Amino acid sequence: MKKHVKRQLLRIRVYLILDAFKRTRYITKHNIFYKVGANFFFQPRKIPSEPKLISFGDNVTVASDVTFITHDIVHQVLNNLNNGTWYEYFAGPIKVGNNVFIGSNTVILPNIKIGNNVIIGAGSIVTKDIPDGSVVAGNPAKLITTFDKYIEKRTELNKTLINSENIEEIWENF
Repeated sequence: MKKHVKRQLLRIRVYLILDAFKRTRYITKHNIFYKVGANFFFQPRKIPSEPKLISFGDNVTVASDVTFITHDIVHQVLNNLNNGTWYEYFAGPIKVGNNVFIGSNTVILPNIKIGNNVIIGAGSIVTKDIPDGSVVAGNPAKLITTFDKYIEKRTELNKTLINSENIEEIWENF
């Protein structure tokens, strides 16, 4: 079977696995990405077009509908300008460090390095490298706080969180 056909079949299979834990095991078992560290969780159902250009460190969680863009195809438009210049296909890697959470509906562009101990808020557009120990959000993603300060706030919040399975009790305490 040709390599590109096999790659497409793997992508279809990943999309059809509804359970995110099973999907993550499948992705890891079949080495779909360049590298996947320990304690990896991948909730999106869509695999990027160039998954071998994406590397994940240890303890990484990727929430639903995150888009990893490892290339652009602007060259197709530019090559039709008839300006005498030939534009090549552009692709670049994405490296995700250790202890990283990537929120739902985030878009990460090519040639991006995400450091260690990073949280990316939902709906962010990552256009630049994110340094270690950062919490970022927005379009484009900007520094909100440090990872350590976030942990302090979350630790305090833990003391007041409602840990109940009873929906009525949750609404009463709301």
